[in-house]
Amino acid sequence: MSEQVDKPILEYLKRFQTGQDRIESKLDEVVIRLGQLEVATASVKGGIAHGESVDASLSIRLDTAVKRIDRIEKRLELA
Repeated sequence: MSEQVDKPILEYLKRFQTGQDRIESKLDEVVIRLGQLEVATASVKGGIAHGESVDASLSIRLDTAVKRIDRIEKRLELA
């Protein structure tokens, strides 16, 4: 009688372990993909920060050019 009970329980445990292995495998895949997303997000943020830095630099250069043009216009009495 004990063997008749043990065999179905063992089969159930084997199927359960197989399912557990599949879940762990999928979880490992999800963790890897999440890490890749984090790297991509950091890259995008870095690109945005670089763009903002370039924008600020161009703004400074434009302001300087406008001041120089204003001075030139005053000297030539164009303004």
